[in-house]
Amino acid sequence: MDRFDIVVIGAGHAGCEAALACARMGLHTLLLTLNLDAIALMPCNPAIGGTGKGHLVREIDALGGEMGRAIDDTFIQSRMLNTGKGPAVHSLRAQADKRAYQQRMKRALFGEPNLEVRQGECGEILAERGAIIGIRTTTGAQIACKAAVVCSGVYMDSRIIIGEASWQGGPQGLLSSMQLAGALRRLGVSLRRFKTGTPPRVEESSIDFDEMEPQPGDEVITPFSFMTDGALANRAQCYLTYTNAETHRIIRENIHRAPMYQGTIKGTGARYCPSIEDKIMRFADKERHQLFLEPEGLDTNEWYVQGLSTSLPEDVQIAMLHTIPGLRRARVLRLAYAIEYECIDPLQLRADLSLRALNGLYFAGQINGTSGYEEAGAQGILAGINAARFVQGRESVILGRDQAYIGVLVDDLTTKGTNEPYRMMTSRCEYRLLLRQDNADLRLTEIGHSVGLASDERLARMQQKRAQTEAAIARLKKTWIGKSETLDRWMALHDQAEASGSVCAADLIRRPGIGYADLESIDPAWAPLPRETLQQVDIALRYEGYLEKERRQVEAFRRNEDTLLPQGYDYMRLDTLRIEARQKLTAQQPRSLGEASRISGVSPGDIAVLMVWLEKRSREQRPD
Repeated sequence: MDRFDIVVIGAGHAGCEAALACARMGLHTLLLTLNLDAIALMPCNPAIGGTGKGHLVREIDALGGEMGRAIDDTFIQSRMLNTGKGPAVHSLRAQADKRAYQQRMKRALFGEPNLEVRQGECGEILAERGAIIGIRTTTGAQIACKAAVVCSGVYMDSRIIIGEASWQGGPQGLLSSMQLAGALRRLGVSLRRFKTGTPPRVEESSIDFDEMEPQPGDEVITPFSFMTDGALANRAQCYLTYTNAETHRIIRENIHRAPMYQGTIKGTGARYCPSIEDKIMRFADKERHQLFLEPEGLDTNEWYVQGLSTSLPEDVQIAMLHTIPGLRRARVLRLAYAIEYECIDPLQLRADLSLRALNGLYFAGQINGTSGYEEAGAQGILAGINAARFVQGRESVILGRDQAYIGVLVDDLTTKGTNEPYRMMTSRCEYRLLLRQDNADLRLTEIGHSVGLASDERLARMQQKRAQTEAAIARLKKTWIGKSETLDRWMALHDQAEASGSVCAADLIRRPGIGYADLESIDPAWAPLPRETLQQVDIALRYEGYLEKERRQVEAFRRNEDTLLPQGYDYMRLDTLRIEARQKLTAQQPRSLGEASRISGVSPGDIAVLMVWLEKRSREQRPD
């Protein structure tokens, strides 16, 4: 019988990050995947990042994960989104060469000394005395382990649906996992059925690009990884086109053939990524919808039609495609489809992504009810860290809502749950001005280093950035620029009113449209700063009042988060609480008062009762 410290089940984006984290933390790790060819597969959009999601990737990188470095090595077009808004919502997004990305991630996996990768299917999870002891594959191999991370993605009992046709299968013609769901049910894990989908892929030579609007990438590219050095370049162009009245007519006339309207699809779909037929029916007043044409790689003729996700029959898919400018003669290489799959109710998980009912069993990725590669990778690295620390006999790493988007994601799942595929958005984060994508390294590198993932070099680089930023801000606040003709000309050049006297350099940066770089000609002590440091200086000074306000809010938040609740307590004994609150608290066993306050069904009044009870309990436990 093979023996490993940890087994990671599934090699999608969650499984890759989980396995690498465990192995890099010194644990003998097995990564078990249904198909070696599906490692790090991008079955939907071949892109990494986007609004909110870009924050997650930079946090994965700051902790010492692989996704950011892999996409920096394999992207073909990169753009920073939302640059017309404040820095809190700036989000990096890169179009990937999907095959190159897979190969890049495979090299990382197969090059890791403590990691073994194997093709196989988990058919049973073995447990004794409330703890996992191993797994059994569908071919009969028994593998002993001290912990396991389940990252099965959308493959559990998955079903592909295109119009009236449906069959058991995984994404892009791969097999589904047919025994894992039953194994989890036998452990008492509650499952539900979700659904997602993907657009068609069309052949490059059949696209009329001159009928579409070019969408170029950024001239100056921001890397995802804080460790990526050197110039980066775009190598591909994307395009924008739109649906029209004829497209909408074809969809409406065939809506009775759409599986989601026939009732064929039973799973709950993602509200924030609706199918094109859902868009047309829900937003009947809209005359058109955006579609982005994006290449799937440099060495393939497949193009992805973002925005045209559907499960309509084949003939309808082709007919509606041929109404769209640039796609009137398009040849479909892969039909769009919907996929239904089993996933767990994440309310069964602790904040470290372990199952409450069984020690040593962790879950990450779409099996937890999320959508997206980035959400999966974020859960994967956290679950991997905590599975490794469980085996090492150390405390779990819990990221708070005030520390990271990863903390918001996991807290949402484990306290509020989700009734549809969850998607990370900047609006879900209460402290998004503090938790920006540009300062993920400042927030999380020390945590990554302390668990053994972030290197000494990475830590030193972050510390240098922090020191340079703090020194520059301190100097600017002490620097006064005297009244002079040079200052008057500078103020006029930057559309500012003439100064009545000396001005503080820091105050100038607080003015609209002015940054540190603009001070070069009037600040006698000005010196060039690295790009990432300059960015921190500008943001820290320009938004100083707002940042301080959020810090005060975080301090109040932390007081509740630091008020810990007893674990394993039977809240049904607290008859001063409402019955719903007692049931929810007993089932979910929140770590803290703050976590309890975010549970659906626990009211502010219940929290007040808990505070009184905790104080009374504390007094009773004090020695005389």
